[in-house]
Amino acid sequence: MSTERAATYGEVFAVREFRVLFGSFALLVSGDSIKMLALSVLVYAESGSPGLAAAAYMVGWLPYIVGGMFLLSLADRLPARGLMVVGELVRVVVCLLLAYAGLPVWAMLALVLVTGLFSPVFGAARSAMLPDVLPGDAFVLGRSLLGVTSAGAQIGGLAVGGAFLAATGPQGALAATAALSAFGALILRFGLPPGPPRQTDRRGSASGAVRTTLRVNRVLLADRRVRGLLLASWVPPLFLAGGEAMIVPYLGGQGKAGVVLAAAAAGMAVGEFAVGRFAAPALRERLSLPLAVLLGVPWLGFLAAPGVGWAAALAAVAAAGLAYQLGLQRRFVDAVPEDVRGQAFGLLSTGLMTGQAVGAALIGVVGEVFSPRLGIVVAGAAGVLAALALWRPLRPEPAPGRITAEQTPTRTP
Repeated sequence: MSTERAATYGEVFAVREFRVLFGSFALLVSGDSIKMLALSVLVYAESGSPGLAAAAYMVGWLPYIVGGMFLLSLADRLPARGLMVVGELVRVVVCLLLAYAGLPVWAMLALVLVTGLFSPVFGAARSAMLPDVLPGDAFVLGRSLLGVTSAGAQIGGLAVGGAFLAATGPQGALAATAALSAFGALILRFGLPPGPPRQTDRRGSASGAVRTTLRVNRVLLADRRVRGLLLASWVPPLFLAGGEAMIVPYLGGQGKAGVVLAAAAAGMAVGEFAVGRFAAPALRERLSLPLAVLLGVPWLGFLAAPGVGWAAALAAVAAAGLAYQLGLQRRFVDAVPEDVRGQAFGLLSTGLMTGQAVGAALIGVVGEVFSPRLGIVVAGAAGVLAALALWRPLRPEPAPGRITAEQTPTRTP
């Protein structure tokens, strides 16, 4: 269990490199929210299909599965600053092509899918750099700030995106997203110092990257401590996402559902802020298990068929439980070797993204067969049971030695 002194926001923001990462991350999340909303509207205008419009809104997340399985080693084999800048420039090109190239719907979706394969790599480079610029407990507080920023930027991005759509149409909103990404690229390029890759052996280009990604993913998952922390990070949010996926059919209206989902985002931000700022490092680790249980408990309140007000309150409390992950952050950094840290954080993010899609699909089946309300209740009960089943990795424990890169198996598929 950690006994170090808690960091402060003043100490975190005093680090110039963190301010650069923080600002560029806020631009990234806001821009992605605007882009996916504008793309959905553009696809619907071109096709008239609600199904294709919904697919367009979600298509940006699907490549995480493939990119996370096969390309993550690039995050450690290439310089982090360069990767993040390239990621922003790719978004600039994609947004401008979507807005002004006159592409058919299938080509727009294919463009987002193909370029999105590298999104996990760009995100992993950012996550791996954070412990370098914020050592000790400052890293956990920095992760907390990024979580708060993600929630706020998603809400702000959707609001700004709606305003741009009303004023300029989807093309104008996509152009605004391109401008945000270009600004983010400039901030990263001139705000961060250059640095070498974590791994100096980069033989094999693309095929070598795939083999290395598969090999390191295997060794990370084979290590009991790392595997436990990954499962503890992946599984409880799976059922939270499942519950949230049933809000729209439960309330039967986009407007009411928007209020509840916005309350959930606000609850996540409050939970991250409160636990990150006011809980000492050792207390954060002790809170991991009860907060993980909290992800599921409020959804059980839907047995009473609450209206929109109570539904929003329950969703906010449930999402506040996501702060449980702050108690796992230090242990995760300690558990993985430094030279594959980028891939480890990429694997963590990929599992989270994939798990949320799986959770929405599983609970969606329950909601389809029975009712949305019962689906939400099942999500809550399953979330509680999952958290209790993961009590070992969720409880505080002394940090054992790390696995080493030499432990990676030599055979490749």
